[in-house]
Amino acid sequence: MNNVFIQRHKTPYGELLIGAFNEQLCLCDWQYRRMRTSIDKRIQNALNAKYVEQTCPVIDETIRQLGEYFASERKLFDLPLLMLGTEFQQTVWKNLLIIPYGSTSSYLELANNIGNEKAVRAVATANGANAMSIVIPCHRVIGSNGELTGYAGGLPVKKKLLALEAS
Repeated sequence: MNNVFIQRHKTPYGELLIGAFNEQLCLCDWQYRRMRTSIDKRIQNALNAKYVEQTCPVIDETIRQLGEYFASERKLFDLPLLMLGTEFQQTVWKNLLIIPYGSTSSYLELANNIGNEKAVRAVATANGANAMSIVIPCHRVIGSNGELTGYAGGLPVKKKLLALEAS
């Protein structure tokens, strides 16, 4: 059995669970989210691994870059990412990485970007399954009407992240 090294990290917006496997970030997610168990199970099953609390260079670098992000000193993350999900989920997550800092997109726009405007609900589900919050910026996705929609860290956190990026 393999190991995913994990560390809990307190941020100004809540506690994140950060995980790395083979020097790649595979987890940077809100500790107290509703889907915590299913996300963790998906990662552990995909890697045939268990979580072990231990730091490593990728976790340390993620924490450093998150600090810069929260201090408004970083707009893009430069980390080796290991996206663990279906091909469709990975396509959605790669498209999330294209949304510029300080901008937002809708689920419909994301569905159009992947070439399937009818996949709005599937895009929303894939967005919710993102295990690398902030790094893969799912908080930048809003409803077509401009309203804030669900977020793993909670809507108040989503609002704060968007305000941070707008300033």
